[in-house]
Amino acid sequence: MLASADPALRANKRLVYDFWREVFEAGQVAQAEKYVAESYIQHNPNVPTGRSAMVGFIQRRNPTPKPVEDRIKAPLVSIVAERDMVILSFVREYAEPKDPTRQYTTTWFDMFRIENGKIAEHWDGAVKPSNP
Repeated sequence: MLASADPALRANKRLVYDFWREVFEAGQVAQAEKYVAESYIQHNPNVPTGRSAMVGFIQRRNPTPKPVEDRIKAPLVSIVAERDMVILSFVREYAEPKDPTRQYTTTWFDMFRIENGKIAEHWDGAVKPSNP
């Protein structure tokens, strides 16, 4: 999934992949500066803009950093890179709203814009919770 004939796209894929493994999944927020621009723009309505806000979100979600895995743990389906954008697509399972004893499967995406070798912007499918 990390392969690309274009060295810039290959580097962008690797940047996002390593960010996801080290910072997002393992909670190694001390590494955030290596991957994320200080002026990082966040389009998820539940997380404020800025690298420090993203770090705070990850720390609340994962207060105890874990060892970094060799591969992304979440069920990653694809990594697509085009121009300055990288998209990670994942399989997600949720409880069926009308019958919480059952699960359904869907797809989740995270899209990143790369600028000067760092993640500058992020989008995903998140919505505001109905019961905050």
